[in-house]
Amino acid sequence: MKTKDVSYISWMSMVRVLIVSLPYCNHTTLFSGFSDGYQLWNNVISLTYSTIKGNNGDLERSIILNFKRTRCSGIKSLELTYASLFKACASLLALEEGQQIHVDCFKHGLDSDVYVRNTMIQFYASCKKITDARQVFDEMPHTSVVSWNTIISACFRVSRFYESVSVEYFMNMRAVEIEPDGTTVVVMLSVCAELGNLTLGKCVHTLLIERGFELTCQLGTALVNMYAKCGALNWASLVFDKMPDRNVWTWSAMIQGLALARHAIALFKKMKDASIQPNHVTYLGVICVCSHAGYVEDGYQFFEEMKRVYGIKPRLTHYGAMVDVLGRAGHLTEAYNFIVNMPIKPDATLWRTLLSACSVHSGSDFDRVGEKVQKKLLELEPRWSGNLVMVANKYAEVCKWEDAARLRKSMRFKRLKKMAGESCIEVKGSTFRLLSGYDSQATCVDIYLLLHGLSLNMKINNP
Repeated sequence: MKTKDVSYISWMSMVRVLIVSLPYCNHTTLFSGFSDGYQLWNNVISLTYSTIKGNNGDLERSIILNFKRTRCSGIKSLELTYASLFKACASLLALEEGQQIHVDCFKHGLDSDVYVRNTMIQFYASCKKITDARQVFDEMPHTSVVSWNTIISACFRVSRFYESVSVEYFMNMRAVEIEPDGTTVVVMLSVCAELGNLTLGKCVHTLLIERGFELTCQLGTALVNMYAKCGALNWASLVFDKMPDRNVWTWSAMIQGLALARHAIALFKKMKDASIQPNHVTYLGVICVCSHAGYVEDGYQFFEEMKRVYGIKPRLTHYGAMVDVLGRAGHLTEAYNFIVNMPIKPDATLWRTLLSACSVHSGSDFDRVGEKVQKKLLELEPRWSGNLVMVANKYAEVCKWEDAARLRKSMRFKRLKKMAGESCIEVKGSTFRLLSGYDSQATCVDIYLLLHGLSLNMKINNP
């Protein structure tokens, strides 16, 4: 190896150490002794970010800060540098800085690179700017399977509203003859699981078999999760039994999918017997199972076991599941005290869960828990229409008509409207969204006529 090469490599290693250990110092002066200092700087940035993860975002902030200094020093940047910068901005959710870097990348004509565009999409998606992410993708002159995976995953992660858009992109991907890989399959199975689209999920499963993909732990878990959430438990069990390797996520997906509590709990015990240590998702699943089955003691047992045996710190979702266990069983006072004594601050969802239970078990609300709960709920979310409607209905149930009328008048004055209830139905691969109230769509007229006929038939047969 030449002396120049040794010097070059040693210098790069030293700069990387300095960036990690002293992230907020000005490192650009270290390149003044090299004629190709800009190349050295770009290599250091890309290699450092790809191999080392910073603590509390210090490394990401250092990369962005030093990039600003290089621009002032006239040091040119390369494609890999911009890719690392977009990753750093995505990690920090630094929208403004990322947009400025996007403009700089465009000005220097480096935004057409596929890798840079992929990281750009990821950045905008992380900042919840899905419209910008889609625009970046749609304007790409060339795309790869990674590009399609990135935009499909971005639409899926941002909002339920864009889950159907993920399906459209997947169809377009097939239309332009881009062959999906394992990542595509996993993402699409997750989309199908959330949409409840069993038909499309089976098509993705067929694609997996046709392409000869190996049933890895990740793919198998995605399949089990999809079939379980779509209600096809026989298929979920079949995939689960055929998997050569299973991890804690596989077992958790299967446990959450089982409708009968005794089966889920039996599978949970079998998992522990197989020396698979449960995690927070596993315990959330078994506690939810106890909620639907009315197993209060078992719910408490699993909640304590999670903390004491496995050292898993309960999250807000676990506390919510326990409130649901107690609320469904009619233990309203116990559920209220459970929330009050929580080590973390309860959110509106927990209080809303208990208020729903109070409405169901209004006859057993001897300690007037419902009044305390609705007061807490309105303090946290005074302008959310769903809360006001729940409280107004609660007042109406106990014949407090004046209080109910006052709340509804307040809603009208504040121009708050209750969001319509909705449900989805999947027919021949298409998902239809139905809102409560009349729908003027021609396709829904026959549905309402059929429902009206069924209603009349039930009234005639059961007077």
